[in-house]
Amino acid sequence: MDVLSDVVAVTRTGRPRSAHVRWHAPWGQEFAAVPGSAGFQVVLRGSCWLLPPNAEPVRLGTGDVVFLPHGSGHTLADSLEGLGAAPACDPADREPYDAYASDSVDRTGEGGQVTVVLCGAYRLDPSRTHPLLLTLPDLIHLPARSDRDPGLRAAVELLAAELRDPRLGTDAAVPALLDTLLLYILRIWFAERPARGATTGWAAALNDPPVTAALHAIHRDPAAPWTVARLAAEAGLSRAAFARRFATLVGQPPLGYLTWWRMTTAARLLRTSDAPLRSLAGQVGYTSEFAFANAFKRAHGTAPGAYRRMG
Repeated sequence: MDVLSDVVAVTRTGRPRSAHVRWHAPWGQEFAAVPGSAGFQVVLRGSCWLLPPNAEPVRLGTGDVVFLPHGSGHTLADSLEGLGAAPACDPADREPYDAYASDSVDRTGEGGQVTVVLCGAYRLDPSRTHPLLLTLPDLIHLPARSDRDPGLRAAVELLAAELRDPRLGTDAAVPALLDTLLLYILRIWFAERPARGATTGWAAALNDPPVTAALHAIHRDPAAPWTVARLAAEAGLSRAAFARRFATLVGQPPLGYLTWWRMTTAARLLRTSDAPLRSLAGQVGYTSEFAFANAFKRAHGTAPGAYRRMG
């Protein structure tokens, strides 16, 4: 798998939630902060305001996508003027996972202008959060643009259709479409960051062919006996040049990242499979169960067996 696919597959846990909501003005909705989660809002029809904490309000129009990778609290409202007079949120709505539990919701106001929003939230496993996600800002706003990746719009439309009109297979389709939407959001964000002058960090790393080649090699086969020299060969650079370049862009040395990814993969396998520890150790590059157990305990603070039982 490539880096971005692995970020979604490994970091997300549980079942993502989403809802197709119609609001009738005047309205206002608070979404509480939920650490260990990520959320998104997509305006399907009409317009509204997003009020992030400690930041200026953001005007959202039809087709705009907002991603909140750190579960930041925020408010949506039809207008800034009527926000103070907006009805109080239902207690159940103060917990975003409850607010997103219904497939389709119609919030009736006084018959004013209608705004339709696609809301969603993902639970993230803090122990497996990829550093790529940690570097993201609290709020990512992708305004609707005709030249933006059409795949994003297609994913939004498919997800909205499933939530608006549930049919056979919807329970399987919605989580897959939510993962697809998340991938498109991240893909667009990291593709556009270099245009804003990003020269270090994951935005630069994912747009740097040599470093990306090495990252893909690690993610494609974490059990391989990688050395800095072998990874440099994948990148097409000398050993020294590659090591400097990788550390500058990714923020840690190549073998440091390799070890982190192996331990992150091991944590996921411990929670999702019943494979014996010897087999699992081999899947992440350790020929000795003892060496694997020691490395895992250094990374996660607990032995592999105990970690599995905690899940």
